[in-house]
Amino acid sequence: QVQLVESGGGLVQPGGSLRLSCAASGYTFGDYGMGWFRQAPGKERAFVAAISWSGRDSYYADSVKGRFTISRDNAKNTVYLRMNSLKPEDTAVYYCAAHTRVGSMRYTDEYDYWGQGTQVTVSS
Repeated sequence: QVQLVESGGGLVQPGGSLRLSCAASGYTFGDYGMGWFRQAPGKERAFVAAISWSGRDSYYADSVKGRFTISRDNAKNTVYLRMNSLKPEDTAVYYCAAHTRVGSMRYTDEYDYWGQGTQVTVSS
């Protein structure tokens, strides 16, 4: 069965960095784009970044552009999210997902497979 397992979350001070990883199994990883979303308490799940199946194209929410970088290693079935210059408003549970439907890659209903999430807390 399809499994997506996130790791790398934690507590970091404002201005700090983290790298999230998402290990995929149970399907042909290189056939699908991948996305990262986040959900803060009391808010809806929101798009953060996405990357095409080849890694050639990537997309970002305006709020993270220039600070976050999405990448993938198809040989390792893993997608990454490098987060720099973290702010308290980046605090959320971060989810990776496999992009299985046609679309812009920015909407949750384009993704059928999701990880369990990893908590990122930005606080001094």
